[in-house]
Amino acid sequence: MPRFAYSGRDRTGQSVTAELEAPSRRDALRVLAARGVQARTVEELGSGQAFARRPAETRTARTLTRRECLPFLEALYDLVHSGLSAGEAVRLLSVRIQEPRLRRLSGQLWERISEGAPLSRAMAASPEVFEPSVTNLIQAGEATGSLNDTLARLISHLTEQRELRRQLLAALAYPAFMVVVAGGVIVFFLVFLLPRLKTLLTSLGGKMPASTSLLIGLSEFLLSPWGIGLVVAAVAGFSSFLGWRRTAAGRAATDAWLLRLPLTGPFVVAQTVLAFAQTLSVLLENGITAAEALRMTEKQIGNTVHRSAFQAAIARVLEGEALSTALGRTGCFPALVLDRLAVGENTGNVVPSLKQIAAAYQKRISGQLNVFTKVIASGVLMAVFVFVGFIAFAIVSAVFQVSSSFKLGG
Repeated sequence: MPRFAYSGRDRTGQSVTAELEAPSRRDALRVLAARGVQARTVEELGSGQAFARRPAETRTARTLTRRECLPFLEALYDLVHSGLSAGEAVRLLSVRIQEPRLRRLSGQLWERISEGAPLSRAMAASPEVFEPSVTNLIQAGEATGSLNDTLARLISHLTEQRELRRQLLAALAYPAFMVVVAGGVIVFFLVFLLPRLKTLLTSLGGKMPASTSLLIGLSEFLLSPWGIGLVVAAVAGFSSFLGWRRTAAGRAATDAWLLRLPLTGPFVVAQTVLAFAQTLSVLLENGITAAEALRMTEKQIGNTVHRSAFQAAIARVLEGEALSTALGRTGCFPALVLDRLAVGENTGNVVPSLKQIAAAYQKRISGQLNVFTKVIASGVLMAVFVFVGFIAFAIVSAVFQVSSSFKLGG
């Protein structure tokens, strides 16, 4: 029979660490509960597997992603808000919810909860779904008895983040579509139509204008080994750049470049301010300590240059410096943001100040995305119109040139 090592507290509150034999981990937990032992960890000897994570769970959880986090929390909130306990709500979700991935996630969580784990520890065993900031907020809600309010704030925060991502993707979708369509049309004309047009014009005789000769030369170059090699080299170079971008040095360098560009620089700054204000306000509002909240907020900052500067600011805050002063030394945050934060610190209303900053920058990012979309779309359309106009001019010029040669010959 398997042996299990466990640690916990007995009925008198004394810490105990011992071993016992049981057919399974669940049976071991039942035995400990009958003895009045509140188990903290239960591990099968020789298995190397901890209580919160089983081999089968590891294999299954690989198919789950962060996409399941918000839908699960929304479903959990509906049941908890109706008066069910968190454990009973998870159990009900594991048998009633229709979506297969959410049902699998709920089943995993219920199995851990039924073995004695609180909701936060059960969620922490699935880091591929729940970020540490989410599980820490749930743990704080359990400790303060305000799980319902914590879930509501957390859902609101995650919903805002999801909407921002959707807005960003929607803003980039139209310019990307225009670039792909315009590029496809141009390549189709240069590679397929223009060679046939060249054959027709050559058969008619006459000297072609310079614009037509330029287009034909460009088409011939694209179809030559040099042109094909250039395209292959461009694709390979772009792939190499993306690979370099994924490295630590590449990410740091490209993030620094983005900050220097006219359009992307202000947008990256706005994203940093929004992530900082949104995340820190939610964490502080739910009882997370300032030091832990700042460390969690740092992980939400996407730009590595800003993240490094924020790390230095956290170190100064832990040494006793005011948050607004420490952030001012980074040079990453606008002066108005620092002023609002300083007012909140002086009046003891940091969380309301952070919420105001987040609301203001949510609107600012929406406006920047609209401007970005219009600029890119207008630029692509202008380039396409210019090129199509040049093609039309070249073809019409060639037709007139050939017609003139016929008249002169007649």
